[in-house]
Amino acid sequence: MRLVRLVANLGYGSQKEVRAMVKEGRLTRLDGTALDLDARVDLDEVRLDGEALDPGPGLVLMMNKPVGYTCSTSDPGRVVYELLPERFGRRNPIVAPIGRLDRDSTGLLLMTDDGALSHRITAPRSHVAKSYEVTLARPLSGEEGALFASGSLMLRSESTPLAPAELMVTGPNTARITITEGRYHQVKRMFAAAGNHVESLHRYGVGGLELGDLAMGRWRLLTAEEIALVIGS
Repeated sequence: MRLVRLVANLGYGSQKEVRAMVKEGRLTRLDGTALDLDARVDLDEVRLDGEALDPGPGLVLMMNKPVGYTCSTSDPGRVVYELLPERFGRRNPIVAPIGRLDRDSTGLLLMTDDGALSHRITAPRSHVAKSYEVTLARPLSGEEGALFASGSLMLRSESTPLAPAELMVTGPNTARITITEGRYHQVKRMFAAAGNHVESLHRYGVGGLELGDLAMGRWRLLTAEEIALVIGS
């Protein structure tokens, strides 16, 4: 691909801005040789100010989303893009959230510029597991596990029952829950149906991938092996 288009598509600047980078000698090959405007290059051999460029199409990242951030490109409040390099929001195609986490929820948020992969993970037929840590307003009754696992729980305004979900009690009013659907505010509505209220919700796993020790507000790129853990292949 031509150099200017390649670098612009990765979000480092408009084509005009990238051409200025070339003229300033900021874009080079691995050996430090300056590139010209008409150069045809592979991504791996290009350096900007001596640094490797971001991965090409198919980038997937994992973020530990803090409370108060919206999974949107524009919002009156804070958005998750504020936690990423500005260029990620300018990529073509843009790096977008895979699914959503509510503003008041925290934890594992996946983002990608691969629309097909995003659909594969979020499509209802994929049944990709999502695991959460929940803190509740009141102590658990002890009946929630059987209710959620029954496959018969019907949420208000829904026409079909929920798929079975797994609950592990970790304290008087804390638990871990794993669901394989992505209905609107599903976990909060499940506990509401059980007569309780979710005070905090933290997602720690998607598929076979877990957040691990990634600090709140930080992000990192996923490896091919980690992406496979998410999609189960």
